[in-house]
Amino acid sequence: MTFQQFHLDPRLQAGIKAAGYVTPTPIQQQAIPGILAGRDLLGLAPTGTGKTAAFMLPILHHLLKQQPRRENGRAPVRVLIVAPTRELAEQIRQSAVALSQKTGLRSIAVYGGVGKKPQIDALRRGADIVVACPGRLLDLAGERAIDLSRVEILVLDEADRMFDMGFLPDIRRILKLVPEKRQTLFFSATMPADVDKLARQILKNPATVSIGARAPVKTVSHTLYPVTPKLKTPLLLAMLERTATGRVLIFTRTKRRARFLARDLEQQGYNVSALQGNMSQIKRQKAIDGFRSGRHDILVATDVASRGIDVADISHVINFDMPDTVDAYTHRIGRTGRAEETGEAFTFAEPTDIAMVRSIEKVLGSRIERRRLEGFDYRGYNPPL
Repeated sequence: MTFQQFHLDPRLQAGIKAAGYVTPTPIQQQAIPGILAGRDLLGLAPTGTGKTAAFMLPILHHLLKQQPRRENGRAPVRVLIVAPTRELAEQIRQSAVALSQKTGLRSIAVYGGVGKKPQIDALRRGADIVVACPGRLLDLAGERAIDLSRVEILVLDEADRMFDMGFLPDIRRILKLVPEKRQTLFFSATMPADVDKLARQILKNPATVSIGARAPVKTVSHTLYPVTPKLKTPLLLAMLERTATGRVLIFTRTKRRARFLARDLEQQGYNVSALQGNMSQIKRQKAIDGFRSGRHDILVATDVASRGIDVADISHVINFDMPDTVDAYTHRIGRTGRAEETGEAFTFAEPTDIAMVRSIEKVLGSRIERRRLEGFDYRGYNPPL
């Protein structure tokens, strides 16, 4: 199958070609026809499956097919995409810009952590698509800086993450600001009870697409390295020295550890940056851009980065610390093996991590291979895993 078979507006072909898309991924094959037909959609899919293009391409086609009269030369907001994090919102906006490069459609992102004025100015100039984090969107709506009364398509992306972050009340407030008559697209990697309840309330006769929900993508291989806490940093340094890697994304549990581990790696001569929640949005975006461009080979991050980093050629994800939940593992690992490329996931496991290891293996449906790094001095440590 090719993208030509969707009969998308010819003006979108330039963006599709520039993005390097040739064969639609499974979620794109299943979701695009239903969205083009105007149906509500419930999409269950892990990260790294091509989800953003699955909803963005039919949305752009719809906007081009039914262009309304502009008001005072400005485009009304016709599409609202709500995302849980600044990084994901910016990633979605960049996808919209890239895919619509020959169309004249305008997209902006609004989120906290930066000044409101540039976002308000951009809204005044008009935007067809607004990608927003809930808090800043409601702030702007309260100040009447954004009009959502003309929204035709509403997208809730990574709904489970929004619930995890306590955004449910905000989502309900946003739903009251958009027209009841609209197309709604609802995406989530998992479907806990609260998320399922909201989906049932807001979707009308939806098409349902489920692509390996909850399990990591199959293009990733998983390996466990049993280790003690004190040996983690020496093991990581030895691993980076002996393993052929491209871009490497390393996850830690805390902001402090991300900071100090990035410092330790930099002292060893690695081009590395850190990404964690205490950083300003400008510094966070600089870290992501440096990693994406190849200026930094390694990014050390907390889970703030597990959703929202769209870098196609991450060769390895290393869990320096075991994640707290299976879903967090899924989203971390989803940063590699993207766009049907292969990737490797290395997880450092302490003796106290055994319960989480068992839970992850249950979702994977198989035992994760245990390894010891050949030639590394484990100092008599006998892994119990």
